[in-house]
Amino acid sequence: MATVTIERKPISKRIIVEIDAEELERLPASSGLFSSSFLDSMSRSEKEIALGKTKRLRNLRELRRPGSLL
Repeated sequence: MATVTIERKPISKRIIVEIDAEELERLPASSGLFSSSFLDSMSRSEKEIALGKTKRLRNLRELRRPGSLL
C-alpha cells in the first residue's frame, strides 16, 4: 500500500499531502483510474473533443442557465 502522510496545522487552512514517489502509481490504480471502462470513457471524450462536440465553459454557473448543456 502507498505511504501517504497528511499534515495540517491547527490554525492554517492549508493541508500538505506527501506521497512516496515509488508508490505513486498504486494510488490511481487502487482508485480505479486504470480500469478499462475509465480508459474507454477517456477515449470517447477525446474523440468528442476532436469532433467539436464540446463547449468551453468560463465557470460552472453556465451549466445552470436555461438552454445550457444539461
